[in-house]
Amino acid sequence: MSKVCVVMGVGPGNGEAFVRRFSSEGFAVAMLARSEDYLRQLEQSVEGAHAFPCDLMVPDQIALMLAAIESKLGPVSVMLYNAGGGIFKSVEEASLEDFEANWRINVQGLVAAAKAILPQLRQHDTASLIVTSASAATRGRANTAPFASAKAAQRSLAQSLARQLGPEKIHVANVMIDGVVDLPRTREWLADKPDDFFVKPAAVADAVWNLSQQDPSAWTFELDIRPFGENW
Repeated sequence: MSKVCVVMGVGPGNGEAFVRRFSSEGFAVAMLARSEDYLRQLEQSVEGAHAFPCDLMVPDQIALMLAAIESKLGPVSVMLYNAGGGIFKSVEEASLEDFEANWRINVQGLVAAAKAILPQLRQHDTASLIVTSASAATRGRANTAPFASAKAAQRSLAQSLARQLGPEKIHVANVMIDGVVDLPRTREWLADKPDDFFVKPAAVADAVWNLSQQDPSAWTFELDIRPFGENW
């Protein structure tokens, strides 16, 4: 059976790093994101990468794309849920629509993806479903109300999935990234920061790859990732 990974939420940074890491290991990698132009460019530059433009805020699109992936590439054995938006406001500043938008991308999207992908994951002896999260899942700071509440819900959902699916040898892991990801725009915003201040996407991808290869007798269910200088 062919090796197929789906990365849900692909952009410059962690998403692209996941695509490159898994493709380098011989996986066919299906890439989901709204930006078709970006996905097509990546498809041309990474061997084994396949673009599937999709709005992850729309559950029906998720189901259609995951079915299309199975038809084109075969059943997925690794799903990386990397989609996640952030609105950083206090409760007073944030609208109900802000809260809903954060919930839809972080929680609703994961629910829709899990429902659609499980029949494919179950076709393998072992499989992985790995969620990219943030330290906001465990601490709600003053101006992170919409984002932190959605990430906390996402973390709880991942725990529920892990407990349900573990006996089926489907490894569910939640990766909490605590720090600023190294991107051109973050470098511009934080031009005074040294290199070791930033989280390197390739290093995150290495950690996620290692999670996907763990033996079921020693699975990691939650992983914190942060640079040494992060105040945690």
